[in-house]
Amino acid sequence: MSIRQKIRFQSLFYSILISIVICLIALVSFGKFSVESIFSLNFFLLFILCSIVVYVIGAFFVKFFLYNSVRVISDEIFQSDVDSTITTNMEDLLKKIRKYDDDQKSEISEMKKQETFRREFIGNLAHELKTPLFTSESYILTLLDGAIDDDEVNKKYLKIAGKAINRLNLIVKDLDLITKIESGEYEIKRTDFDIINLAQNIFEMLEITASKKNIKLVLDFNDKLALRVNADNEKIQQVLTNLVENSIKYGKENGTTELVIQELTENKIIVRVTDNGLGIEEKHFNRLFERFYRVDQSGSRKGGGSGLGLAIVKHIIDAHDEKIYIESEFGVGSEFSFTLEKSLK
Repeated sequence: MSIRQKIRFQSLFYSILISIVICLIALVSFGKFSVESIFSLNFFLLFILCSIVVYVIGAFFVKFFLYNSVRVISDEIFQSDVDSTITTNMEDLLKKIRKYDDDQKSEISEMKKQETFRREFIGNLAHELKTPLFTSESYILTLLDGAIDDDEVNKKYLKIAGKAINRLNLIVKDLDLITKIESGEYEIKRTDFDIINLAQNIFEMLEITASKKNIKLVLDFNDKLALRVNADNEKIQQVLTNLVENSIKYGKENGTTELVIQELTENKIIVRVTDNGLGIEEKHFNRLFERFYRVDQSGSRKGGGSGLGLAIVKHIIDAHDEKIYIESEFGVGSEFSFTLEKSLK
């Protein structure tokens, strides 16, 4: 039974009770109270008349009361024009209230997530800035305290301080970049270019870094295919550089970093960066592209960097309206892959 039907049933029931009481009081008042008078035609007509009057008055009062109550609810909850929200249908009102409640719960839940994200981000940012600042400050103060006159340590300390300042500069630069990408200031400038040539240039640039860990760089592609893409050359170079650098950084010594470029569909190619390094546990996948998020929760960042590389990669791929994927098995290795639009020329 609907709420409207329940209200009508209750109104009718109470109208009958009230009418019976009124009729009995009337009989008593006129001194005509008896069993015969109760079952008389006049009593029946009086009862019908009273029932109708009481029901109409009650219905009018209930409707008036409900309308004003719902108006107050509408103003307080929905905070909008009453005419666009008001209804005397309690089922509709309950549906709106439930929907509003669900929306509010979702909004509160999202706000809590955002608050947690902001708190973690500020904490991580403070940690990332504190380390190079403390390092550079410590060594510079040591030099000012007299170590600068010691030829055996002054250059060494200046180099360490310089590296810390470079790290700090890298963090600020990447923060500025990611802010511009998120705000839309850093526009995508699409051109047609050979993705194979780009990959080869990146391998040449990172060859020395890979050789320090004796990691073999492998580029795999079908040389019979013209693998030209339509994308922002500079930004895709940054994406590939970040992914290959990470692969080397977290790869095992004497391991392999493989970059595979192949056709995915008629209009798309897929680029895969695979290693046989440490691997990543699946529980980290959803947060891997957050700024400063660490898979290693120990707080150390032995490989350096700004901690924003994967976040920048994700933003650049999103700005191209493409997808980035991750597959990894802890202790076995990882694969990062992303799609790009093929050149039509």
